[in-house]
Amino acid sequence: MKTADFVVLLATGEPPVRPHATTRRLAMALAAGLAVSFAIVGLGYRFRPDLAQALFWPMFWIKLAVLLTIGAAGLLLTHRLARPGAKPSAAWLGLALPLAAIWLLALVSLVQAPPQARLPLVLGETWRSCIFNILLVSAPLLAAGLSALRTLAPTRPAMAGAAVGALAGGLGASVYALHCPELAAPFLAIWYVAGVAATVGVGALLGPRLLRW
Repeated sequence: MKTADFVVLLATGEPPVRPHATTRRLAMALAAGLAVSFAIVGLGYRFRPDLAQALFWPMFWIKLAVLLTIGAAGLLLTHRLARPGAKPSAAWLGLALPLAAIWLLALVSLVQAPPQARLPLVLGETWRSCIFNILLVSAPLLAAGLSALRTLAPTRPAMAGAAVGALAGGLGASVYALHCPELAAPFLAIWYVAGVAATVGVGALLGPRLLRW
């Protein structure tokens, strides 16, 4: 929304915004973005063939829990920053806690592993493509989230863009996890976190350009 448009709305006595408008717009955008992200993984990368078995592996759920928690924290931050004057306050802890958890788990895993096994735990089999893949799968969610924010009133565009990036990165990486075979905590702590961080960075860069009034 542009400042001039906002002034016109105030001057013409527009009716108040419907309750939960922010929630509805973000939900619709996320639904559309998730559909495209699932299509990219399902049709392009393909879901992992042992997905049914992976559902019984604790590390598979730990991986998803960390990523979904990041996405949920990003959603809360985005929801708050979509409105003028709202403060993110303690919502940033929702990003810090899952990161601290996976880094601690990675450290324990590396300490317990024999020296010759540590590098394979870090690199896995897909370290070269992981960051790019997460960015690609997260891109529809990032685009949808930024489009939704353009219809709202964020006053901190860079921070709002970064929040959408966290939302998109967490959810996009969760969808990509349905394809990716990597489950080692050190791999997740480095390459998955880097993929989400890259999405956050893209969101922060695009925010001032796309969300400025």
